Amino acid sequence: MSLSNGMTPVLMMLVVQVAQAGVHIFFKLAISSGVSVPVVLAYRFLLSTAAMVPLAFFFNRGKRLKMTWKIIFQGFICGLFGGSLGQNLYFKSMALTSATFMSAVANLVPAITFIVGFSVGLERLEFGTAVGKAKVFGTLMGIGGAMLFSFYKGFPIQFLKSEINLLPGTSTRHVAFLASDHRVLGACLALTSCFSYSIWIILQTKMSETFPCPYASTGLMSLMAFFQSTIYALCVERDWSQWKLGWDIRLWTVAYSGTVGTALVVTLITISSRLRGPLFVAIFNPLLLVIVALAGVFFLDEKLYLGSVLGAILIVCGLYVVLWGKHNEMKKRINEVVPSNENEAQKSVEIIVVNGSNGSSSVEMK
Repeated sequence: MSLSNGMTPVLMMLVVQVAQAGVHIFFKLAISSGVSVPVVLAYRFLLSTAAMVPLAFFFNRGKRLKMTWKIIFQGFICGLFGGSLGQNLYFKSMALTSATFMSAVANLVPAITFIVGFSVGLERLEFGTAVGKAKVFGTLMGIGGAMLFSFYKGFPIQFLKSEINLLPGTSTRHVAFLASDHRVLGACLALTSCFSYSIWIILQTKMSETFPCPYASTGLMSLMAFFQSTIYALCVERDWSQWKLGWDIRLWTVAYSGTVGTALVVTLITISSRLRGPLFVAIFNPLLLVIVALAGVFFLDEKLYLGSVLGAILIVCGLYVVLWGKHNEMKKRINEVVPSNENEAQKSVEIIVVNGSNGSSSVEMK
């Protein structure tokens, strides 16, 4: 069984969602302590670059990588949409609205990715087939589950409760106060961040075709995102004390989000998108809402409601339906290629024996 036909891409994306859930927890704690998000993001991409550049040299030693201007430009664009721009939009919109609203809007990513991927030819609609219907209905099911998860509560589930609360008690009131202002601007930023993330997944898939070196491409993207986010942070943050890293939540957020949340996550997404396409990567996004909610129950003293459980069931069912559709789509593409190769290999050989006038014979093969 080859890598692309096995469970490896699925396991990779599950690791991605767990890792990104950790990033959300760390940033929630960091924002509650009053840190500057643009500064933390600049340090995040700096650490990711420092981690990925040596790995790129190690895994690609002996290989001659052609770093063309086209690849550099692709790295710049990926660093913009998947790094500096996308991340700053996401966390800024979370501050202006609320975590619940942002989680709901972020789950539009599969639908946006499907539409953009179909428009550029990376995804096939094929709505008349079972595969096409599975991809469409599975995506809609996941989005519906995310909406139900976010906006319907029901009665609380008491048996899942923890006494651990890493979040200071005063921070939630501060975030709620910020959410009451500029809600329209926050909603616009949230939608823009979703489009930014979807465009990045598609661009990363395209870049992996021209530059099939996941460690080097992740390092290049991180480097570009570091320069972009640093320039932005220098423009918006004038308090130089925000740039100091101590032994506090700011340092742990930078360390985790840089190594795990960016270096590891982007590498796994690059490999998975190249093997299964951008929609495969995006459809796992609603799982993040489930994992973050469970982490909030156990570590942030948050409550879990019936709507969360029902929404989680719909999300998992929608994910399974899309994975089934993508699996059968790959089988169909393989079957379209294999018969043509077999026909070429199994050409018939015709042998003609020709008797000459002198009694000799010759053999001709066609």
